[in-house]
Amino acid sequence: MANNNKVLITGMNIISSLGLNKDETWSNIIQGKSGVRAIKGFDTSALQTTIAAQLPDSFNDYASQRIKKRQSQQMTRVTRMNQVCAKDLIEAEGIDFEPVDKKRCAVILGVVNTGNSSLEKAGGLKHDVLKGMNNAMSAWISLEYGLTGPSYTVSTACSSSAYAIGLAYDMIHSGAADLVISGGADSIISPEDIAGFNALYALSVANDQPEKASKPFSEDRDGFVIGEGAGIMILESEASALARGANIYGELAGYGLSTEGYNIMAPKRDGEGMAETMELAIAHAGLKKEEVDYISAHGTSTTLNDLYETMAIKKVFGERAYEIPVSSQKSMIGHTIGAAGVIEGIISMESICQGMLSPTINLDNADEDLDLDYVPNQARKASIRVAISNSFAFGGHNASLVFKAYEKE
Repeated sequence: MANNNKVLITGMNIISSLGLNKDETWSNIIQGKSGVRAIKGFDTSALQTTIAAQLPDSFNDYASQRIKKRQSQQMTRVTRMNQVCAKDLIEAEGIDFEPVDKKRCAVILGVVNTGNSSLEKAGGLKHDVLKGMNNAMSAWISLEYGLTGPSYTVSTACSSSAYAIGLAYDMIHSGAADLVISGGADSIISPEDIAGFNALYALSVANDQPEKASKPFSEDRDGFVIGEGAGIMILESEASALARGANIYGELAGYGLSTEGYNIMAPKRDGEGMAETMELAIAHAGLKKEEVDYISAHGTSTTLNDLYETMAIKKVFGERAYEIPVSSQKSMIGHTIGAAGVIEGIISMESICQGMLSPTINLDNADEDLDLDYVPNQARKASIRVAISNSFAFGGHNASLVFKAYEKE
């Protein structure tokens, strides 16, 4: 595909169980640390799963300093995660929206829900309607900066923020926007959500050793670990970025979106749908398969996902699959659901910038059917020009994002 209007990444931030900003999260990921702990904040005695990757305890106090009290009362904790992540990023990058055309600045987020759970409702119903509106997450950012371009959310389960980034790409590549704030936030660490996923036998019950519970690609994997967090990525046209002297981290070269039309929960057998999505992404980016240097896997630590994603990578890349490093950040920060696409996309872009591969920790017991290079247990230096980040969701909503190093022509 001829790409004569490059879509550049001019800002990235993460709030996760391993840190309240991108640099802290990245540092801990490269050290192979786990953010999974025993759940705090509510009684888990009736639950099969009692662990999760929760934000640091300092988040609530930090958020209270960053968001006005009245606004904060109208937001859920998840919405506050998203707002703080966006505000910190925009301030860190020194972005001034006053000189720009605010009609050409959009906000597109991936939101499964706002986390308006029983824990939120325990505080009363005064702001319940506002808290439950998932469009509020994008609206609050637009309100903060007076942005009047399109502002909305998209919901495709665990691929939501990856879908949002793809839609942001389209707005910039088509010339409809100059700058798009994209990403999302999520937390399903609540009694009802954990009980619901336990009923589906989807969650790990390795409560005795929380840090070792999320173990993608391992023979003894027993389900995913819930994580929470937020990620914001600023996408911008090359012309706009150069005109304002923006920091340029890299390029979103293309993406692939597909729906399997197969099963509400299970992926297509043998990773067929996953493979098709990666094929679409590579073609959309106008790249050759030989140019892909790294794959950030969806890598949930569930039996079928890890097997089928491995099969899909082999289907797409053939024998070269054994030469491409593949890793899963979910081994450290858990599955951040709607935020997973953007958080793992940012880590992929950071891997290109830093020349480092994030590890898959807890990979101590190899599964003989999973025989790719999963960057086991320790980070690794590598020269990376092109990376793919995968997000495969319930409902068959698949997304693959292709990031590459920026090369000014």
